[in-house]
Amino acid sequence: MKKILGAAALLLIAASSVQAADAKLNPWQQCGIGAMIFPETPIGAAISNIIWDLGTTAVTSASVSEDTCKGQRTATALFINETYKQLEDEIVQGEGAHLTAMMSMMSCDTSAKHTIRTEVADKVLGSDAVNTVKAEQLFNIAEAACSAS
Repeated sequence: MKKILGAAALLLIAASSVQAADAKLNPWQQCGIGAMIFPETPIGAAISNIIWDLGTTAVTSASVSEDTCKGQRTATALFINETYKQLEDEIVQGEGAHLTAMMSMMSCDTSAKHTIRTEVADKVLGSDAVNTVKAEQLFNIAEAACSAS
């Protein structure tokens, strides 16, 4: 019961910042300073965002500047970025309030949990990348797994 209430609270907090659904917006590539400098080069935008401030501006653009980035995907990216360490721990465990909230925000079927867990273990956990990069990798893995389920 405690886990369900925790997941509901996290989902409520994350969902409160959602303005409107934006299809296929990648906050690391299409938001923040990187997107302003490299509007036609998504990889350059992502690298610039990470070099500038570890991607913080990019994933918080929805709350700072509604015209720059908004939508469910941005809110989910912000949630993943802010709670990455907890998500990492819960993915390893296979359950938890943050993981449940992320999957709910992505309208993800529980059948995708195994795919997310396997791919994160293979591609993210052993990496020495900074948490912002790992958060983007988790976002991309979860989005692909959720759309496939």
